[in-house]
Amino acid sequence: MPDSAPGTETIEVIYTAEAIADRIAELATAIAGLELDRLLVVPILTGSFVFASDLLRGLHRAGLAPEVDFLSVSSYRDGTKSVGQVDIIRDLRLDVTDRNVLLIDDILDTGRTLAFAKDLIVARGAKRVVSCVLLDKKVRRSVAIEADYAAFDCPPYFVVGYGMDLASRFRELPFVGRVV
Repeated sequence: MPDSAPGTETIEVIYTAEAIADRIAELATAIAGLELDRLLVVPILTGSFVFASDLLRGLHRAGLAPEVDFLSVSSYRDGTKSVGQVDIIRDLRLDVTDRNVLLIDDILDTGRTLAFAKDLIVARGAKRVVSCVLLDKKVRRSVAIEADYAAFDCPPYFVVGYGMDLASRFRELPFVGRVV
């Protein structure tokens, strides 16, 4: 089902806002069931900010009150393909030593970003690091890593919407789609 977007692009919806909301409720319940004490939620910015916000509210509804800090890393720059190197744009402010950390990302693609962030947090002394991604795109993995939780499998397209962008565009869309 196409949806019009600014400019001449048409966006084909892959996952609707309703499907995403339903899946987030399921994920929040499952994560709350882990009973992680001293939970620190760390969204990887910027693509995960919408997913992380909705998941945080879901965790609240599931009875959790985690602290939140942000990590901003980049391996894409303004393109559609990873450049292979992960750079820290904004580092954590809170100490992760002996903390349970929920790492949230928008898409697990090559695996470099999630592996980098997870290794960084583990090296800083986290007690446990659990990862949750909106989309798992298994076909492009360059690093041997799997998310502990994934909302959806990602088809082999470059996707936009629900916080994910193409050169800083389309983040505002309430669904996940692809430019056609």
